[in-house]
Amino acid sequence: MSILQVDRLTKSYGEKVLFQNISFTIEEQQRIGLIGVNGTGKSSLMKIIAGVEGADTGELHHANDFQIEYLSQHSDLDDGLTVLEEIYAGDSNIMVTMRAYEESLSRFEREPANEAYQKTYMKWQQKMDELEAWEANTMAKTILTKLGVRDFHLTIGQLSGGQKKRVAIAKALIQPADLLLLDEPTNHLDHASIEWLEGYLANYKGAIVLITHDRYFLNRVTNYMFELDQGALFVYEGNYERFLEKKAERQMQAEHKEQKRQNLLRRELAWLKRGAKARTTKQKARIQRIDQIKEDGHESIQREFDFAIGSRRLGKQVIELKAVSKQFANQQIVDSLNELIIPGERIGIVGANGTGKTTLLNILAGRSKPDSGEVLIGETVHIGYYTQEDKEINGDLRVIDYIKEIAEVVYTADGTQISAEQMLERFLFPRSSQYTYIRRLSGGERRRLYLLRVLMEEPNVLFLDEPTNDLDTETLSVLEDYLEQFPGVVITVSHDRYFLDRIVDRLLVFEGNGKVSRFQGHYSDYLEVQKEVEEQRKRVSYPEPKKKEKPKARKKLSYREQLEWDQIEERITMLEQQVEEIEKAIENAGSDFGQIQPLLNEKEQVEMELEAAIERWTELSLLIEELQQ
Repeated sequence: MSILQVDRLTKSYGEKVLFQNISFTIEEQQRIGLIGVNGTGKSSLMKIIAGVEGADTGELHHANDFQIEYLSQHSDLDDGLTVLEEIYAGDSNIMVTMRAYEESLSRFEREPANEAYQKTYMKWQQKMDELEAWEANTMAKTILTKLGVRDFHLTIGQLSGGQKKRVAIAKALIQPADLLLLDEPTNHLDHASIEWLEGYLANYKGAIVLITHDRYFLNRVTNYMFELDQGALFVYEGNYERFLEKKAERQMQAEHKEQKRQNLLRRELAWLKRGAKARTTKQKARIQRIDQIKEDGHESIQREFDFAIGSRRLGKQVIELKAVSKQFANQQIVDSLNELIIPGERIGIVGANGTGKTTLLNILAGRSKPDSGEVLIGETVHIGYYTQEDKEINGDLRVIDYIKEIAEVVYTADGTQISAEQMLERFLFPRSSQYTYIRRLSGGERRRLYLLRVLMEEPNVLFLDEPTNDLDTETLSVLEDYLEQFPGVVITVSHDRYFLDRIVDRLLVFEGNGKVSRFQGHYSDYLEVQKEVEEQRKRVSYPEPKKKEKPKARKKLSYREQLEWDQIEERITMLEQQVEEIEKAIENAGSDFGQIQPLLNEKEQVEMELEAAIERWTELSLLIEELQQ
């Protein structure tokens, strides 16, 4: 059943058309992944559905009591509210009651003998009962805990950016809605939180539309894919894996269609060049036809690397850490870390937020000095560093000029020259957009442009700090293609499982308090090992109860069992005779119902006793058989 119909929706920013005349429906229980290159309008479409922004043209149709819950990329929370108050900021009754209850409980626990405090506490406890707020309170605390937020009484202003995001997710999940809109919900979440969120959304009652760069998450949660591509919307039934298969088919069809168009265009141009003898009106018609064929064409964008990018020569010595330690505000980040990085390595740095992963990258890059220890960097090392906070980009520059500030050409491994324009095309900036002013780009497009600028420096050691946070799935695929052919060293901080599995072959794991462990293998392998370790820990913490020892085998029946066995056959015979006598009495009673009914009741009772006696005889006979073996 359809819960939302979108009809001929168009949205543009200035001269740039994001999407034009797109139509679709959302059904009950659909889990839709909304994907597309950054700048195609994914977040804008989600905002229009949520009612946060308006469209240029088009209509949305849904029931009057239709409820939408929207999680934006940058949540607007009230810094003055506590975590629990923010969760229920939309319901003033529950929020006021919860606040009053928590305050009265705190006073009562401090002074339980104070009658006034006791009465106030009882009053708000009753109010919680009336509003049925206990279940909501428990659910809120459970969801927050699963997302890694455990101090419910902190104000929003006291939280980090990642913690604020988690509170916003919890707030979106707990509100009942027909349609849940999630824009990058996995940003700032660790693996355990993402895994829990996957399970929670699987049982969510409403429909879901989500934008995420986490391709494992996308694959496990969705059953439909909506793709925005060059102003059009394409709908695919199935998860992300199915989408990739269907998109490949669509692109093959588009390429075949484009080839036919190019062939037709060549024939038409050849006809004009021959100067065919024809009426002027026919000549004009031919020219108009050629113009139409040109307009019908689409701009082809190279979306993968079919060549190996060269880089500066890298010697045998790359980077070595000797007993490096670093501490911030009494928090130990690394403690006497020794690490040797050799040519060709692909290293992933993982761990909980705040444990020091980015700090280690800064130490490796020479941007931060260790408190003690030594960092040795090879003479031939040239580092390219993609940071979470990109440098301020001059919005008055054009896209092509920003890249050409670094280099107008790069060279492949075999010495072939690749222009800045060609590199931009491979990073999803078609020729038509390369002279756009940077100020007109979306945030995601700016991040993609900044990434390309880093790569255009031709580094031989590449540092990537959370590259998946602001890049779309297609850009990530392009980056992964690039890194697969990159001849230098790659070190990346990331929580993206798919990206890590594809790029790195060993891990540095930040465990907290300065401890850094190593794991040889892919990230999924590491998670499996961790799961096994956790299960083993639980088995040690909660050992299986000892099995009760079997009683020693008996050599003979007990006195009571022997006495019962000696008498049971005689009892069975007696009961069988009673049944026969009652049946005869019933026959002799004829049609006298008043006499027959008591006899039937008696017969039923005796038959039950007979059945019980036979069962007991069976039990005793089996026991005797065991004793004789």
